[in-house]
Amino acid sequence: MSDAIIVALITGGLSLIGVLISNSRAAQNMDAKLEKQQAITDTKLDELTREVREHNNFAKRVPVLEEQIKVANHRIEDLEKERGE
Repeated sequence: MSDAIIVALITGGLSLIGVLISNSRAAQNMDAKLEKQQAITDTKLDELTREVREHNNFAKRVPVLEEQIKVANHRIEDLEKERGE
């Protein structure tokens, strides 16, 4: 083989190795970024889940409070009627 072919093969091989290393590092960086974003998303989702549960508990308690207020208002009205009589 001629020297030019050998040099071209060596240069091509080294270029290929460089590209493979570069792609590997880029993939590792991308994986790290994706893991970080996934952790952030998981944290936000957990926080939203907690807030929804709090809201649901509040929504369950509001009708109970409304009923208690109605009862208290009736008692007040009854006491006012008794006092006025």
